[in-house]
Amino acid sequence: MNSYEDANSFEKICSELVEMKDTSELMIDLAYSSLLLNSRELAEEVLQLEEKVDKMHTDFELSVLSRCAVEGDIKGLMALLRMGSTMERIADAAVEIAEVVLKGIEPHPILRIVIEAADETVERGIISRRSTLVGKSLKEAKIPEGTGMWVLLIRRGGKWIRPRPDTVLQAGDIIIASGYSEGVEDFKRLLRGEPDKGVDKEDGER
Repeated sequence: MNSYEDANSFEKICSELVEMKDTSELMIDLAYSSLLLNSRELAEEVLQLEEKVDKMHTDFELSVLSRCAVEGDIKGLMALLRMGSTMERIADAAVEIAEVVLKGIEPHPILRIVIEAADETVERGIISRRSTLVGKSLKEAKIPEGTGMWVLLIRRGGKWIRPRPDTVLQAGDIIIASGYSEGVEDFKRLLRGEPDKGVDKEDGER
């Protein structure tokens, strides 16, 4: 293997591991949200992503083993294989959470108490074309500062996106956010493009 092929092989393994990590974390976020929202749709998304992770894990193992056959550093590459297996176990844990919703299993009383007593809530909404969020990055939108809600996930064009500060919001984006219940109405108005209550009140006094 020449230096160019070696670099490409290493980059491919890193890329596959990062994608597995991001997808398994996305599955946990979706599974948790499906439980709090009692959403079969979100739970089904988790199961679909499990199939993707299974394929990614197989491809990742093949990439590592191929490099191992050439490089011979079995001990070092075994560590990579264990990391891949860990990502798959995280994905499996997300599936177990989602299946609680899909099978219609009544949550254990303790779990129900924990959910109801939690300070945070999970909400879902769609960004309207009238919303001031359209065209702004999450960093520019400052949603947490304005509503107390943090964006967990974005669904766009049939694909789930894990938000980053430079993620630009678009009309039609489905947003799942977590935060304190006091900010839920402000969050919904922001997505719908409606002025907050403070603005309504000021307009009425003029």
